[in-house]
Amino acid sequence: MTTEARRILIEAAQELYAANGVAATTPREVLARSGVGQGSLYHHFPSKRDLAAAAVAQTVDDTLGSAAATLDGADEPQRRITDYLERPREATAGCRVGRLTADPVVMGDETLRGEVSRYFTGLIELVAQAFAEQGLDAAAARGRATTAVAVIQGGYVLSRALGDDTAMRSAVRGLLELLEPRTERARRTEQA
Repeated sequence: MTTEARRILIEAAQELYAANGVAATTPREVLARSGVGQGSLYHHFPSKRDLAAAAVAQTVDDTLGSAAATLDGADEPQRRITDYLERPREATAGCRVGRLTADPVVMGDETLRGEVSRYFTGLIELVAQAFAEQGLDAAAARGRATTAVAVIQGGYVLSRALGDDTAMRSAVRGLLELLEPRTERARRTEQA
């Protein structure tokens, strides 16, 4: 039960951090959400920071793993990039990791901030690898990957601000149009 209690506590913290942030979430709220006893909480996580470090690291691992499942595959690189950009997202909920950049507890703690940085660095690298497979040099692949990640994060912000998931879809559609080879864009324009 020890490992199970730890997992349940981390999952409860992840849910609460996604909804309210680390700064606004108390250990008492995590206990209530988890249903685990207070002794288990303090056995596994002697401080709020210890719990936050474990939960944020797990969120980063989960989110990077999900992205890697789409971006590392047998399909041709453009298909994987498109699949990643177009995958269903609850855009009005925001990015579980991206939202942490506005959390003063996260950004004020070197370890927590490092986890957020690890996520974005890893995500850009995953996307850049797919672009590099299309024949782009490393700098161009990284530039496009950074743009793709920025569009997704911006799509979350716009969707949350407008209360409308279509803002994300519109941002992604615009990026994909920009990424189309010029000849394909010209052909589609002529057909319209």
